[in-house]
Amino acid sequence: MFFTPTKLAGAFSIDVEKRCDERGFFGRTWCAEEFAAQGLDARPVQGSTSHNPVAGTLRGLHYQAAPYLETKLVRCTSGAIFDVIVDLRATSATWGEWLGVELSAANGRMLWVPEGCAHGFLTLLPDTDVAYQTSAPHVPAAERAVCWNDPAFAIAWPAQPRLLSAKDARIEYHSRQTA
Repeated sequence: MFFTPTKLAGAFSIDVEKRCDERGFFGRTWCAEEFAAQGLDARPVQGSTSHNPVAGTLRGLHYQAAPYLETKLVRCTSGAIFDVIVDLRATSATWGEWLGVELSAANGRMLWVPEGCAHGFLTLLPDTDVAYQTSAPHVPAAERAVCWNDPAFAIAWPAQPRLLSAKDARIEYHSRQTA
């Protein structure tokens, strides 16, 4: 795997090292030793997936409050997404900044989301599937979110969402919260 630090402290874009032959390719998407060598505490305790039939589906921007903070490793297994991280860590040098990365089945790229950051995505294609590994189990009482279009973050989404959950649509601006 190839780990590329991003502009957000502790966030990484991760590309699969593909070993190609006439059958296609083989590549590793997880190796605790390789993650540890990058200083990433890589102990996944939960895996999840989402299926999104409609292009323009927006999920997020979600995070879990302390003491249930979680890291996420996000990968698009079919279709494509514009994946976004917002740094909500008050002590971070990149506090309040956001990062957007295109993840797709075609590029095989993954995104490491540090704890204390909000995460969400917009589907770019129909029938998009996203897989997550998290470092902590989901705790409904610790669920938190920031508004996907909060002007304090000024996220440059590539398109307007066509579909949001009722819960995400009710989120109000909570500018520059801290996790």
